[in-house]
Amino acid sequence: MSVSSTTQTSDATPRGMTRGSASYRRANIALFAAGFATFSSLYSVQPLMPLFSKNFDITPAVSSLSLSASTGVLAFTLFLAGLMSEAIDRKRLMSASMVASATLSVVAAFAPGWGALLAARALEGFALGGVPALAIAYLSEEIEPGDLGSAMGLYIAGSAFGGMSGRVMAGVIADIGGWRAAIGGIGALGFIAAAVFMVMLPPSRNFTAKKGLKLADHFAPIARHLRHGALPWLFLSGFLLMGSFVSVYNYIGYRLAEPPFSLSQTAVGAIFVVYLLGIVASAVFGRLSDRYGRAPVMVAAIALMSLGLVCMLPNSLPAIVLGIALLTVGFFAGHSVASGWVGPLAEGGKGQAAGLYLLAYYLGSSVVGSLGGVFWSAYGWWGVAGMVAALLLVGVAATAQLMRWQSRH
Repeated sequence: MSVSSTTQTSDATPRGMTRGSASYRRANIALFAAGFATFSSLYSVQPLMPLFSKNFDITPAVSSLSLSASTGVLAFTLFLAGLMSEAIDRKRLMSASMVASATLSVVAAFAPGWGALLAARALEGFALGGVPALAIAYLSEEIEPGDLGSAMGLYIAGSAFGGMSGRVMAGVIADIGGWRAAIGGIGALGFIAAAVFMVMLPPSRNFTAKKGLKLADHFAPIARHLRHGALPWLFLSGFLLMGSFVSVYNYIGYRLAEPPFSLSQTAVGAIFVVYLLGIVASAVFGRLSDRYGRAPVMVAAIALMSLGLVCMLPNSLPAIVLGIALLTVGFFAGHSVASGWVGPLAEGGKGQAAGLYLLAYYLGSSVVGSLGGVFWSAYGWWGVAGMVAALLLVGVAATAQLMRWQSRH
């Protein structure tokens, strides 16, 4: 064999994991478990918010802090994790984060009062920060670019499954044993998911931790990303998508617990089974973005969210369930596309880019999620719907800017 032919064979060898390989399957199983543990723990409090309002005698906006305290701290922890990602061992930090968050869920279940519960939830947000930013960075580095959309979609699918399971199981367990049993049960599942993750995740092949990095070395990629022609619009999209989605999920439970519906916690939690559609949407739309381009799929995602919002306006339970389903599909489609777009657009410093995206994403959950409580208290469901509609209109404008940039490059 000639030297030139040997070189061609070597150059053609994929540097990352490809679909169908054993390492690709193991990575997807591990990161599915990571997504499940993170989001089942994070969002298990959403169906419990009416119970918090009743048991602690607090308003819906204050009750929403049980989620916002976690996502607000998580946003900045993710940012720091992304900032330091070039010097952090991916698997070791993600494993430690999963174990710590499961432990804090159990601690929250034994909180003696509202202040202690919020403190435990805030610490849990800090613990969870090591997972999402590094998961996205890991996939961007270890998966072949042509298969990245599918892998990212499967990771988001694990997040969707965790979000659904946390909400549904918390509602059922709360009806049987109260909110403490619900939160503690989710923590126990977190320990199982952490064990699966540690056993299955392949070690990084395309990443070597850089030692002795100066602070300027971390901030230089951030400044570059913020000057990028498209990335800031992508960060804004994450803020708007997450803020809209969490606001609907935070306060739909209050609406369904009141007349004319008067549903139980189990019934409210059961409605969130439609979250399973997010699993399908993430995988399907991830592949569609690989095939047809990310911008058109993002437009379709916002259109689905808007249609779902309209369906939820009448006092009809079937229409509300349909609306939640459409909004969920649209959200996970948009998030799958946006998160998978960050890595390819970032010119180096992919961990920092992922950290900036997730900072905006979880600030949307924290800030807009709590702001929705003010609209709920003042104007009811129409106030929440009006706020979300305005956010989605801004999302359309952000997507138009992304499409304009894409047409020039």
